Amino acid sequence: MSSSLNNRDSIESQHERAQVALTILRLGLGSLFIWVFFENLGKGLYSPSGYSGLINYYIEKGHAPQVLKGVMAFMVNHASITGPMQGLTEITFGVLLFIGLLTRPVALGAFLFLSTLWVAEWGTAWIWELLIPMIVALALMIGAAGRKLGVDAVLARRHPRSLLW
Repeated sequence: MSSSLNNRDSIESQHERAQVALTILRLGLGSLFIWVFFENLGKGLYSPSGYSGLINYYIEKGHAPQVLKGVMAFMVNHASITGPMQGLTEITFGVLLFIGLLTRPVALGAFLFLSTLWVAEWGTAWIWELLIPMIVALALMIGAAGRKLGVDAVLARRHPRSLLW
């Protein structure tokens, strides 16, 4: 009986440490998105001209598949909308991850967003620059990272079976 109790304590302790590790990753990725938002805002990259310039650089210099370059060209043609939308996306992901609200769907969205950026930047940026945050976002989605020191922890007590947290 004592061995079984110790084993359960050990498993619970490992689970607790894993939740703390995921919380650190969640706070880090959320902070990264917030930082990038303010950095890009300061550079004017959410303005139509700033956004168009950056995306045109990726189209001209990058090695993304042609279909993605077509999507990027569409985005350039609508930069007055798509530039601010990218900014809104980045700050929203950052804040929601930082506070741990709707962590799983936000982490999935962040993973898809970062994956698209990663492919768009092929040949223009260091490969690991976005690959590591992509992996972190995927881990946050799988690990229910908002359930420790996040708003999701409160929501999970009320609705423990929900996949949203």
